[in-house]
This record gives sequence, structure tokens and C-alpha cells, in this order.
Amino acid sequence: MADRSSGVKAFRLDMDANGQPFVIHAALLWDEQEAILVDTGIPGQLELIRSRLEEESIPFERLTKVIITHQDRDHIGGLPELLQASGDRLEVLAHETAIPYITGETPLIKSKALAPPLPAAVTPLHDGELLPIAGGIRILHTPGHTPDHISLYHMPSKTLITGDALTSQEGVLQSFDPKFTLDTDLAMQSVAKFLELEIDRVITYHGGVCDDQIKERLHAILANKTSV
Repeated sequence: MADRSSGVKAFRLDMDANGQPFVIHAALLWDEQEAILVDTGIPGQLELIRSRLEEESIPFERLTKVIITHQDRDHIGGLPELLQASGDRLEVLAHETAIPYITGETPLIKSKALAPPLPAAVTPLHDGELLPIAGGIRILHTPGHTPDHISLYHMPSKTLITGDALTSQEGVLQSFDPKFTLDTDLAMQSVAKFLELEIDRVITYHGGVCDDQIKERLHAILANKTSV
């Protein structure tokens, strides 16, 4: 990366799920003052997160914020350990409707379990909000996978972080997985929002980075096609 002062990239976290390899791609954003992690994987990945930060020459102490895209356990599972390791200095941000779920006040929709209580309040995010960090991050409420789901648009790099609103395979952008999507019609409406953006790169939580034929793939997904 030519400019080390700010940026965004996929943050690969390998995990084991019931004896099977399972790969996710959180996102890391940074500027000269701070670094922001988007989603946290599952419990037990703290040292892997530390090592990924070191690979980017970003000390763990520079991590100041965690943005949660939605309440699913593979997105929030590592949050308690991160907060404990940071001395609870990390600010946690999530869509306003996600807060009761990720703070353990309301059972998670899919698992019906309660998330562990968090030691600090969660900062609510709202659709269309612009976060003045890492050069500018636009918050997009993209419900369907879950009601609280958000995606993030990093304005300087024209990078879209989709969470589970989309998936990808071998660099090709794909639709969401209907098996894990609560409202597929609403999820398609959320995908349609992405057409309004100028996108050079997409980071999907399941699949990783896509930087080719983004608009074409979005149109194909919305037309319920499997290929362009």
C-alpha cells in the first residue's frame, strides 16, 4: 500500500467451526490517529486479531473503535475479549436497533441466546450517517439478513463493506445466502441501495474482496441471475 497513513482492507480471520475450517473477512480501516475494526469474529481470536494488526504495522493500542454490522454470533463473538484486552477503552458502534441484542438485553434473533453483557454503552448509528474517521465512512442501513444489519461505504477508496448483505466467491460478487437471511425481499431492496454508490471494491464477510464488474454483478444479483 502506497499510503500507509489511511486506508481500508479485508481482515482475514480463520476459525474452526465444529471441526470444519471457516474463513471470514472482517474489515480494518485506519487513519493517522486511530484504527477501526468492523466485526470481531468468534471467541478465541484475540491473538489472531493482534497479529493481523501487526502485519499492517498498526499497534493494538491504536485500535479505538469497533463497528458491528449486525447481531450474528460470528460477528460479535470476539467483542467481549477485545473490550477486556483494551481495558474497555474501545468504543463500540452499531445500528440503533442492534444495541439490545449485542448488549445482552434481548435474545439474539437466530440463536435465541443472550449475548454476554458489555461493560460500556454502545454508540448508536443511523442510516445515512457520516463518520468523520478514516477519511469518511457512510453508514447504510441494509436490513434483510437481520433487521439491524448495516453496511459501510469508505468514501476515499470507494470501498463497500457489506457484512452479510452480499457474499463472494473467488473474487466474484454473489448474492446473500437465503438460508441465513430472515427477509429475502427486504434484503434485495438493501442490495438495490448499492447501485447508488460509486464502488471500486467490495469486502464481503463471507468471501473477501471483489474489485471486478461490481455494477454488473449487482444488476445480475437483482435480476436473480447467477452470472453476468
